[in-house]
Amino acid sequence: MFEKLANIFRIPDLRRRILFTLALLAVYRFGGHIPTPGINADRLQQFFEQNRGTFLGFVDLFSGGQLKRMTIFALGIMPYITASIILQLLTVVYEPLAKLQKEGELGRKKITQWTRYLTVVLSSIQSFGIAIGLEKSGGDFVVNPGWGFRLMTMLTLTTGSAFIMWLGEQITERGVGNGMSLLIFAGIVVGLPRGVADLYDKVRTDAWGAFTAPAMLILIALMIVVVAFIVYVERSERRIPVQYAKRVVGRKVMGGQSTHLPLRVNAGGVMPVIFASSILTLPQTIGYPLRENRYFGGLMHALGWGEPLYTLLYAVGIIFFAYFYVSIVFNPNEVADNMRKYGGFIPGIRPGKRTSDYINEVLTRITLVGALYLIIISFIPEWMIAGIHLNHLPGAVGAWFERLPAWVTNGLGVNFYFGGTSLLIVVGVAMDTVTQIEAQLIMRHYDGFTPRSGRIRGRRTWS
Repeated sequence: MFEKLANIFRIPDLRRRILFTLALLAVYRFGGHIPTPGINADRLQQFFEQNRGTFLGFVDLFSGGQLKRMTIFALGIMPYITASIILQLLTVVYEPLAKLQKEGELGRKKITQWTRYLTVVLSSIQSFGIAIGLEKSGGDFVVNPGWGFRLMTMLTLTTGSAFIMWLGEQITERGVGNGMSLLIFAGIVVGLPRGVADLYDKVRTDAWGAFTAPAMLILIALMIVVVAFIVYVERSERRIPVQYAKRVVGRKVMGGQSTHLPLRVNAGGVMPVIFASSILTLPQTIGYPLRENRYFGGLMHALGWGEPLYTLLYAVGIIFFAYFYVSIVFNPNEVADNMRKYGGFIPGIRPGKRTSDYINEVLTRITLVGALYLIIISFIPEWMIAGIHLNHLPGAVGAWFERLPAWVTNGLGVNFYFGGTSLLIVVGVAMDTVTQIEAQLIMRHYDGFTPRSGRIRGRRTWS
């Protein structure tokens, strides 16, 4: 293993990319300790600690703990992700954007530019909502309330969000891996020691009484099972057999080999979860000051983290974005056309439209399986922290669920670094990054990390 790790630094280009990525991640973490002016940081952090198992704690996860300290990077990359989602959705329903997307590199650059502008607009709106919310919360979070504080907060947080967007783009272009995913990865990994300390304190203080020791063993076993399950599903794929017919080109006979078309079960990776989370984060952030409003207070409460409506929208959002993301990255018509051009066909399926329909049918089924897998993994922390709030349903249905034990409806208060969304992102991003590094190694005739990835061997010569 050490020899394989040493191979990374023997390749100048790969070594430069990895060091560049690590340097920008260090800049991201350094900026996470610069506070926003005019904030009572100690009082705000104390408030977040008291609300760790709520929606605020969930949002703080994606900022790497910077929201509770209200640093200049408190908004994280959520505005950029939300802007990307809005532009991608518009390309489906707005014809000029769809044509622009088909123009190749020039169109992609134009859409990226509009995404940046929209990110700045969304960051300004969110930062203004945060400033108003801090002033009206009555928790002495603001030193000098007023328009000066609001404008300063908008300027600081919007600039920080734009800088994070630039960091992510630079990592994607000049580093290793997806820049935006790596920034979220870095923020979550930093919180893992706090998760270990939280579990240790629960063991030391017997937080759950006689059930503490068995509960810890169950949690550790559950964490191992979840990691193994994530790795298994992320590596799973549906292989469609493809046969290439023989054809004579000059004096050579080409083709005739059998291969397969691999379709990943979870082709969207962690992006559907991040997209659904960012969409639900936006109304919560903007509407946070309206929690006590008599007109919108009920809706804001129903959209709270762990509530039945939030859970339903979250699940529907994951399914929608799983299909949406796959439709962007995989085009069955294009695959079927390329297959027909090179003389390939699926046994028992006619080339052309029928092949495209068959691939689309298979892709639809396995994408649903992948979306359900993402839902199960994502709901694990919600159930462990906040419980299943089915007792908040109106009428007799909610009254019936009141009979359930308190640990079912109110949760265990377990730190969510050991399950669900955070673990899915950490494992998924780590696997994608390692795969990219491994591809770079194999391309340069070095051994990869996995046993199946061997060095590319040259032709043997006998003397």
